[in-house]
Amino acid sequence: MQLVCPAGNLPALMTAVDNGADAVYAGFRDQTNARAFPGLNFSEQDLRRGIDYARARGRQMYLALNTYPESARLCEWERAVDLAADLGADAIIAAELAVLDYAARRHPLLPRHLSVQGSATTQASLRYYRERVGIARAVLPRVLSVQQVERLCAAAPVPLEVFAFGSLCIMVEGRCQLSSYVTGASPNRHGVCSPARFVRWEEQADGSRAVRLNGVLIDRYAAGEAAGYPTVCKGRFEVGGEVFHALEEPTSLNTLELLPRLQQAGVVALKIEGRQRGAAYVGTVARVWRQAIDDLARAPERWQPRSDWQAALSAHAEGHQTTLGPYHRAWH
Repeated sequence: MQLVCPAGNLPALMTAVDNGADAVYAGFRDQTNARAFPGLNFSEQDLRRGIDYARARGRQMYLALNTYPESARLCEWERAVDLAADLGADAIIAAELAVLDYAARRHPLLPRHLSVQGSATTQASLRYYRERVGIARAVLPRVLSVQQVERLCAAAPVPLEVFAFGSLCIMVEGRCQLSSYVTGASPNRHGVCSPARFVRWEEQADGSRAVRLNGVLIDRYAAGEAAGYPTVCKGRFEVGGEVFHALEEPTSLNTLELLPRLQQAGVVALKIEGRQRGAAYVGTVARVWRQAIDDLARAPERWQPRSDWQAALSAHAEGHQTTLGPYHRAWH
């Protein structure tokens, strides 16, 4: 299985390659990608350097163009497709049919991967994308059970990639409404769940901090309490007189124990989430998954997830806790 790792900047890209990533995915510094944070992502110059660095070491480079353009701005996404082809990217990752269609017509030799934002969860939808725009791979949403993944792998007309580790979204990818409800700026179009211009941190006299999104109180953190980037889904709210993570606790998806099962199902690539994370996160997670994949290839009959692997992953997980999420549930 191919290990596909994130990079939000050039140091993270190099770290991913150096620690065993088979492919790295990145985005441009604009709203064509779903991690459009200020200060994140790549200039054309840095991307050229990154692609050269990866290619010199036999690795691949994918460009994420996975947001949904408004019709009046489609030309910006088309220019991004042209630039990805010019840079020599090994594939683009896109969700919008117009973007995929443009790439298929103008750059037919540039492989097209259907983004998780496309929310394709059935054989019929995958067949449609294959026939209509010639996708070479599809990334499955993080809402399927492992049994559903297995059945889809057996019937899918294209190779499938799944998320293996990283932030777990409770929404159906490409269909989130929470952030746009609070800010009016859809993450599916604007590339980030909580645009920085709407985020306000308020220091309190006792050392605690309150965080607001477009004026709406999302969370309060005690003095010294670790605080993540604020999003509605992972905020704390008062419900029935109790304050808690009413929608989703900060936790990371970790499918390491399912690795043999995913391989047997026919999954071709394992994706690590986290283009917004730093080089330390990328390096540790890539190294652990590289070792796990290689150990499974050498001795599948003796493979077990090692405790030191799990400890290293938990240290970089949101809230320092992990879950199998929808992969593991009693109902299918």
